[in-house]
Amino acid sequence: MSADILIGFLGGLITGISPCILPVLPVIFVSGGLDSARQGAPSSAPTRKTSKWRPYQVIAGLVLSFSAFTLLGSLVLGILGLPQDFFRWAGIGVLAAVGLGLMVPRIEELLEKPFSWIPARRVDSRRGGLGLGLALGAVFVPCAGPVLAAITVSGATGRIGPETIALTLAFAFGVSAPLLFFALAGRRLAERLKSFRRRQRPIRITAGVLMIALAAGLALDLPAAVQRLIPDYTAGLQDRLAPSAGSPLNLGGLVTDENRGLDHCTQNATVLQDCGPAPDFHDVSAWLGTQPLTLAQLRGKVVLIDFWAYSCINCQRSLPHIIQLNDTYRSDGLVVVGVHTPEYAFEREQRNVQSGIAEHGIDYPVAMDNSYGTWTAYRNRFWPAQYLIDANGTVRHVQQGEGGYQTTESLLRQLLGQAHPDLSLPQPVEGKDTAPTPGSTTPETFLGVTKQVNYAGAQPYSPGTATFSYPPAQRPDSFALAGPWKVDTQSITPAGSPGSPAPASRVRLEYHAREVQAVLGGNGTITVRGPEGEKTLNVTGAPRSYVLESTAAEQAGTLEVTASPGLELYSFTFG
Repeated sequence: MSADILIGFLGGLITGISPCILPVLPVIFVSGGLDSARQGAPSSAPTRKTSKWRPYQVIAGLVLSFSAFTLLGSLVLGILGLPQDFFRWAGIGVLAAVGLGLMVPRIEELLEKPFSWIPARRVDSRRGGLGLGLALGAVFVPCAGPVLAAITVSGATGRIGPETIALTLAFAFGVSAPLLFFALAGRRLAERLKSFRRRQRPIRITAGVLMIALAAGLALDLPAAVQRLIPDYTAGLQDRLAPSAGSPLNLGGLVTDENRGLDHCTQNATVLQDCGPAPDFHDVSAWLGTQPLTLAQLRGKVVLIDFWAYSCINCQRSLPHIIQLNDTYRSDGLVVVGVHTPEYAFEREQRNVQSGIAEHGIDYPVAMDNSYGTWTAYRNRFWPAQYLIDANGTVRHVQQGEGGYQTTESLLRQLLGQAHPDLSLPQPVEGKDTAPTPGSTTPETFLGVTKQVNYAGAQPYSPGTATFSYPPAQRPDSFALAGPWKVDTQSITPAGSPGSPAPASRVRLEYHAREVQAVLGGNGTITVRGPEGEKTLNVTGAPRSYVLESTAAEQAGTLEVTASPGLELYSFTFG
């Protein structure tokens, strides 16, 4: 547990200096010195010493409410039948009320009345900051790193134990350290500046305006927009803190009694292993093609769980193998369950997933894992990934990423033979593995600003509309833009109007691969110019993959795509 506490504290400390902390910093800073700006006393009157406890009370309230809401919020709201964002809106309301109270004395008096029964104690915005901290903790949404993701999922699924509580508190204290620094700095400034004490009324109004502005910004989700504009300079540090037991699988996620045995598994092994009991399906938003399933219902069957997403090119290359195994061995006791965990926002839409299921010819059960509940229960990290479970409910093999099809079938046949010794199995169906060797082709190229890594243009790549131009020279395995584009968090869209004289919206790829595909959505056409000549493709409907180039052998080349207005381009994939 000591290692988890250290990881949690470091994760919180990194979050406390990350861009997502910026929206609350002004309120934290000013709140530390508010006790000096007492109204009602003339400027010539002696000023009492600033309360030394107020900054600590604000941060203590934030730590307490953030920890409680993160771990228990979803459970409590579910029991009460309240919306999942109830506490958030309540916190926003409290922030706005405190801000109004700082600006209007009469409102402050009304806010104090409910606490008038407390003997010899006034609970207000001038003395004590616990209430303000509690409100801030309810609305504080830190950057989502691996530690916070583990805590959130654990709380949402109810798997809360001593380790989870310790990890949560360690994370909260880590976050609070930089915030406490700012709160103490605010108090120190208030103590040193005479003008702060002389201009009590303007200071209180300024603090009130800041709190109301924060409440309004949170209501409109403006902090998220600000975070998208500021590069996350702590992302690399966050990634290094993914909880791991140092296993060969390099698993992330929160370790629980349900998935602890996965630490003993070796990735893509060629022999059966004992990886512990298989975690059940968690937080499935919809079951497609079946009634809700549990692993207990499937006991006695050999189960193959396939984590996938319908627009993921790696998943598309593995799906024919999964479908073939299902068709071949279903009558012999194999049950295949697809767990569709979205990589893009549009993959959360049930109608899009159903369209993808129909397009790929999937006729086995599919669980929509929109909240990553099952993904996290298996501590999974890849699309695609397969988990083989024997008839007793034990994970016996893990294949992460493409490939290993012959091995998976061989181990699957062994499990079927163990479950049914008298069974006569059909001939193996898997031939030579044709999946590309990792690193042998251009990496998957995402076009949204939140995930892009291969951009080689001269202009900044940030959200908004701009006119781009190709660089004089472009490095291998990269993309560049030309013409007017609207760049968003997950996709890019041609910014010109149909029939306008504006230059065409183009993307140039420097790649090496045998096949190039693109995830496209909307309605329009794309013109592709590459080593195989020029062709035009019609694009319509929900986002899905389109083959742009396919050759018999892997090659290096340049591909240019011209997109018409009305299209959305998400990514390029290479095989």
